[in-house]
Amino acid sequence: MTAPTPCILLDGKSVATANEEALRQRVLALKARTGERTPILATLLVGDDPSSATYVRMKGNACRRVGMDSRVVTLDARATTADVLREIDALNADEQVHGILLQHPVPAQVDERQCFDRIAIRKDVDGVTSHGFGRMALGQPAFGSATPAGIMRLLAHYGIGLAGKRAVVVGRSPILGKPLAMMLLNADATVTVCHSKTANLADEVRRAEVIVGAVGRPRFIRGDWIRDGAIVIDAGYHEGGVGDIETKGLFERCAALTPVPGGVGPMTISTLISQTLEAAERAA
Repeated sequence: MTAPTPCILLDGKSVATANEEALRQRVLALKARTGERTPILATLLVGDDPSSATYVRMKGNACRRVGMDSRVVTLDARATTADVLREIDALNADEQVHGILLQHPVPAQVDERQCFDRIAIRKDVDGVTSHGFGRMALGQPAFGSATPAGIMRLLAHYGIGLAGKRAVVVGRSPILGKPLAMMLLNADATVTVCHSKTANLADEVRRAEVIVGAVGRPRFIRGDWIRDGAIVIDAGYHEGGVGDIETKGLFERCAALTPVPGGVGPMTISTLISQTLEAAERAA
């Protein structure tokens, strides 16, 4: 009897950490070419959500670790769409800024889509504009949405091929589920997009060779829905350190699995920093 192949732990934290040295060297080379001009990621934070503030600090720390800089623009929770658009216009015009990130979510009175689409595509390092999404979906050069692009980089690092595989993405958000589905399709997977209202969701998941949890609900996808030998990507993170997928017993049955935390999350920030540096290199 053939022994089962050991499950690969898709360790995004270690991959992101290892990538930082390569990023540091690229930053040094860019500074040498541009007279010590430092790549800058500007983050626009609207409101006082504590989780958003934490994410902004993490992104700033990641920038500084590789020799880049971070600029944070804050607006209070009463800010209007016009207020946010005014700040984005200023950042678009600032040649010292190479990447612009509007921290999600914004207060209810702000039209998030209008604000996302105001970001200049050359500075859309978080891959949130409609223009960038369209170019990415068509296989044209564009910065991919950071979390899906980070997932694709993680799979590539571990040599996991996607061509011909049946992939199921559970979640359809415009900055995660939908762009990831397009990226998987462009990598020659056969893709089904499901969501919280999908009929017979368990049956759809059982057919998946690659399953992605991106629905934003803790342990929404049950472990016993997932077939043996599947590649399991959990893009969720909730209180208590749990993801969108119930993982009990999966490590013994799956071909590959992302931990929560330490899987997808670090790759999101790593990708955001990488794409900001790439924008700076293009500008130079």
